Amino acid sequence: MAEPGWDKGVAPEGSAERGREAVVGILGWFDRDVTGPMRDFRDPNQEWRRLFSELYGTFLLVLVAAGGGMMGQAFPHTISREAAVVAPGLMVLGIIMFMGKVSGAHLNPAVTIAFWARGDFPGRRILGYIVVQLIGAALAALVLRWAIGVSATFGSNYVAGGYSLGQGYLMETLLTLGLVSVILGTASGAQNIGIFSAIGVGAYIALAGLWGSPISGASMNPARTFGPDLVGGNFSCYWVYVAGPLTGALLAVGVAYILRGPGGGKSGSAAAQGGLFTEEQRPGQA
Repeated sequence: MAEPGWDKGVAPEGSAERGREAVVGILGWFDRDVTGPMRDFRDPNQEWRRLFSELYGTFLLVLVAAGGGMMGQAFPHTISREAAVVAPGLMVLGIIMFMGKVSGAHLNPAVTIAFWARGDFPGRRILGYIVVQLIGAALAALVLRWAIGVSATFGSNYVAGGYSLGQGYLMETLLTLGLVSVILGTASGAQNIGIFSAIGVGAYIALAGLWGSPISGASMNPARTFGPDLVGGNFSCYWVYVAGPLTGALLAVGVAYILRGPGGGKSGSAAAQGGLFTEEQRPGQA
């Protein structure tokens, strides 16, 4: 039934006010505050965004890192070792650039623990980061197995024949020492170079792979190896890829202390936690 008044050509009482409210609402949407939502990230309830960022970033990293070996198995003589080890470095470069400000783009349990040991990352968030990194790596290995149709073990890391697990552990320790030194160095104080740290980190990963991959595969990342090992069902060397990166990361924290003193400054915390949303920011800051 029509509202009273319309049949006489007169707008019913209150209809004009509702119309004005609708127009104001539409105009308000176009003129909404686009800075306020960013401040919401300081709310602990927004942690899921950081966790999704780590899951997605680790997924992309393992998609490329494990995908090179698996694709090489499916299509022999198409992907060189050089291409397979440079690709993850380029992927990390891109990931840091597009989402490093959200979560810090750790993508690696060893990096998360290093940031915590350095005093730049809160301990209560370690478990969440590591869990989603492992999940992202496993999802990537599952997708690769489905898409390429070969065992995920061809995308994992194992110590080369003729070398002991101890030698593999030493290689992973040395390579991760360098990687985490670069990460902590480019995120600290006067040497914080912001988004351009992606170039240094990506370049180091490629370089480390070029010279170190024949012995250990140059994983430097427990999550990167976990995903293919889980999907491929082969953890025969996995302790090497946990102990080596963790040892190297902690050694790098010691080196950072010698070079720069204690961590915990604003720049290091911003790099570790996500530069837009760190607890170091105060209301009203950009």
